Amino acid sequence: MKTLENQTLLYDEDCPLCHAYTAAFVKTGMLDNGGRMAFCKLTENELKFVDVRKAANEIALIDRKNQTVTYGIDSLLKVIGNAFPWIEKTGHLKPVHFGLKKLYAFISYNRKVIIPGAENPTRQLQCVPDFNVPYRLAYLLFAITITAAILFEFAKMIPLLPQGNFSREIMLASGQLLFQWLFLLHYDRKTIITYMGNLMTVSLMGSVLLIPIMVANQFVNVPGLVLNGWFGLVVLIMFLEHFRRVKLLKLPFYLCFTWILYRIIALLLILNLQS
Repeated sequence: MKTLENQTLLYDEDCPLCHAYTAAFVKTGMLDNGGRMAFCKLTENELKFVDVRKAANEIALIDRKNQTVTYGIDSLLKVIGNAFPWIEKTGHLKPVHFGLKKLYAFISYNRKVIIPGAENPTRQLQCVPDFNVPYRLAYLLFAITITAAILFEFAKMIPLLPQGNFSREIMLASGQLLFQWLFLLHYDRKTIITYMGNLMTVSLMGSVLLIPIMVANQFVNVPGLVLNGWFGLVVLIMFLEHFRRVKLLKLPFYLCFTWILYRIIALLLILNLQS
């Protein structure tokens, strides 16, 4: 594979996703051995020509020879396009580039709630994206929609539940946010919206984990015991992941139990509609 030489990608050391894909670029030979560097390790000389704020929002690609910098989706197109020129050519078509830029921003501004990691407060340079409310709200809407769609299909496999609809699942997913918000009224807006992003990621993750059993049920009639066992395992995984994220955010642990309480209340209301 053709290697892009004398270029270094800056990655967020606290972001598992950033760590993984930049390492893959080096491992596959798309970048040379100096092709990646943690954002926090920028030198004084590099700080003279790197826009630190922009680099925190959009991954920066440093040309070590010319001391120039490319940011965001253009950085990735330059790396990938060196090995696959047709990808770079296609990516720079105006409508494609516009879409890729918006998709990149959607992921980048939300990366701390998609795959959060423990931050090191002692670092002088922190690669933390700006708090972008429109992109965060777009992520919440995306997660609610996907979660509701999957749960709507999954609910059809449980005969004990009354026949529902997509609107009901949207209301249940949105209601979880409103219910948890009641226990965070004394926190600032940024903290609340950040928590909501993490909460919906947990819901989205749980929904995705239901897909294998749903696919299996298309080919064989999955026994109720197996179905309930799988669902119980998914709920446990979600609870543990929610607990981990609450701890990272340094929020009160009772949020984990109010999360469960909402699920119980919602289930009782749904069952009551059947009687």
